[in-house]
Amino acid sequence: MGLSPAPASFFNFLKYPFSHFHIFHIQRIINMDLLRFITCGSVDDGKSTLIGRLLYDSDSVSLDVLAMLEKRRAGGDVDLALLTDGLKAEREQGITIDVAHKYFTTPRRKFIITDAPGHVQYTRNMVTGASNADLAIVLVDARQGIIEQTRRHTLLASLVGIRHFVLAVNKMDLVGYEESIFRQIVADYQLIAGRLHLPEVVAIPLSALQGDNVVRPSRHLPWYTGPSLLDHLERVPAEADANPHEPRFQVQYVIRPQTEELPDYRAYAGRIQSGRYRAGERVRILPSGLETVLEAIEVNQQEVATAEAPQSVVLRLRDDVDVSRGDSIVPLSAPPALTRELEATLCWMDERPLKAGRKLLIQHHAAVVKAAVTTLVDRTNVATFERVAADEAQLNDIVRVRLKTARPLVADTYRDNRATGAFILVEEQTGATLAAGLITATDPEAFAAPAENALAFSI
Repeated sequence: MGLSPAPASFFNFLKYPFSHFHIFHIQRIINMDLLRFITCGSVDDGKSTLIGRLLYDSDSVSLDVLAMLEKRRAGGDVDLALLTDGLKAEREQGITIDVAHKYFTTPRRKFIITDAPGHVQYTRNMVTGASNADLAIVLVDARQGIIEQTRRHTLLASLVGIRHFVLAVNKMDLVGYEESIFRQIVADYQLIAGRLHLPEVVAIPLSALQGDNVVRPSRHLPWYTGPSLLDHLERVPAEADANPHEPRFQVQYVIRPQTEELPDYRAYAGRIQSGRYRAGERVRILPSGLETVLEAIEVNQQEVATAEAPQSVVLRLRDDVDVSRGDSIVPLSAPPALTRELEATLCWMDERPLKAGRKLLIQHHAAVVKAAVTTLVDRTNVATFERVAADEAQLNDIVRVRLKTARPLVADTYRDNRATGAFILVEEQTGATLAAGLITATDPEAFAAPAENALAFSI
């Protein structure tokens, strides 16, 4: 499938005086929709090189970076991985050990790319990177096929709610662009997709190093008639995951100037997590349960009739009610759960094992609540996707737990709302992050029974 000619990089416009064309182009970029995607897979599958190829071939590299690449040419070839492997340790080892973010724009859409580390010990970084992504590119080395990290990263991406998957079979040049090898890897991955109930998977053969089928179709793959990677990324539906959900807003800061000009001004700043808010509607303050009217909504110090996610706003209430940082303001028509017991899936990120009875803090956006792990329900075997009984969770384990909080927590399940269904666990004494959590149930009656070698894993 053909591609429209890629435009010059936005940064290249800086070489010339601004004109009406430039202003029009910049405004068009601002109004484009956004796709956030993550590249994941095993070490040396070529994730950094793939991102470099996307940026380089779509003319999305700034002039100063291009100059740096020219100076560091190796044997006449540009080292594309340098565009993402920014840490000194990464350059020395040739691996990615941190989460790198890159931004680029094509005539059709804006993109934010997250390059996740491949090593098992950096699973926590991968979870962090995938938490805001709409699509996951799972790279597989055509010479190796599906391996444990392929399965682990696919599992983690499905856990955090990613719906669109691309199976990118890379390094096809090293296997002679053989169709049968590609088809076998696709068949093997289909078994994983079926076990995890992945909503959508598109398989694309390519060579990131040679540029085959990344931005433009390749003459080396005549048997493949699907889109190039960039063509698919430009066309896949963007996840409008903020506004279809029920309205949610959590207070980050209470504004009380108490000046001569504003002696009685009181308002609540924060970001709308999901849905739409309207001035004049009745709202409830949680966890207190107090009710009032949303008197006004301010955006950039201007009153507006409505505001929606993900806007940062200031809300003013009609009544002088008690509202603190971490409280939620929600319409009466769409209340979230208010609970002291919840079930969640965790990616455990601490060297010290997790055991039942451990006390810690739940940080749910601005709200911080003391909690205890009452039960370790089960652990997921990454190799088989089976849930097995577990007495403890080790570093990078995926476990299901039950928690009890000291104060009521305002939350939704992650399935219903990614913005309000996620949290982190924090060590109370040191402030260290212990785990990333996804809420699976907020009603004890809906808690799942411990699984004994279950044959499927879904969320």
